[in-house]
Amino acid sequence: MGTLRLTADREGERADSFLARAVPELTRSAAQKLLERGAAGSKGKKLRKNDRLAAGQEVEVELPSPEPVEILPQNIPLDVVYEDGDVIVVNKPVGLVVHPAPGHPDGTLVNALLYHCGDSLSGINGELRPGIVHRIDRDTSGLIIAAKNDKAHLALAAQLQDHSLARTYEAVAAGGFREDSGTVDAPIGRHPVDRKKMAVDRRNGREAVTHWSVLARYSGYTHVECRLETGRTHQIRVHLASIGHPLLGDTVYGARKPCPGLAGQCLHARRLRFVHPSSGEAVELECPLPPWFQQVLKTLSL
Repeated sequence: MGTLRLTADREGERADSFLARAVPELTRSAAQKLLERGAAGSKGKKLRKNDRLAAGQEVEVELPSPEPVEILPQNIPLDVVYEDGDVIVVNKPVGLVVHPAPGHPDGTLVNALLYHCGDSLSGINGELRPGIVHRIDRDTSGLIIAAKNDKAHLALAAQLQDHSLARTYEAVAAGGFREDSGTVDAPIGRHPVDRKKMAVDRRNGREAVTHWSVLARYSGYTHVECRLETGRTHQIRVHLASIGHPLLGDTVYGARKPCPGLAGQCLHARRLRFVHPSSGEAVELECPLPPWFQQVLKTLSL
């Protein structure tokens, strides 16, 4: 397994917090375990979880070898938008869970990728999320990228940290926006009461930045484009709800009554841009709005 070299960008940040933020698929507890095993160091010394880092300080992380994968490959059809020896990009439909979790042991994107790619998936994420570099919610559709080898995974993880891996979404949000564009810069953490939800948490949350712009205005709703600068769980849903514009169909952060014809929130990962881990060339991909999303816009325009 290779070594991931990262540079701290916050003065005084704890080592475990930094690793969990810099490597998107590392949870805080997983980062702490790495530090306890002596797998991360700086300036020739091993780091402890509560060590404070200086801005610009380089940290080297030796990621562990993956555990044997016990997820069964399943022949689930995939809409492959791009594929080569390093990466695969899929247009995920609404309803498809990305990786196995309690309540969803199979029938996931990971099961489909294991069938489609065989052994050609990275193992950095251990046994639960082979190849997965970033996630999108079950009821969000659109582009998601997976790595076919560890070198590609490390490169893409670094791009998530420095924001060169760009993800742009389209959504329908409640209400009318006063401005034509703006930014929500508000840290996100677990909801203090409902642990299944996320919330803006300015004291303990992790940095989260979403840039939005209006695409079209309708009576009571707005079609918006959202560009992620960070990638926190439910980020767009939480951020837009926090400024009074929850997504249409989002029964978790918006109106509790389901929207007829929608399986969940009206959110689609439209565009993806990344630097290819082998060629170094920019790759820009786009997938059209799915028919259900187009029908929503058509209905709103009547």
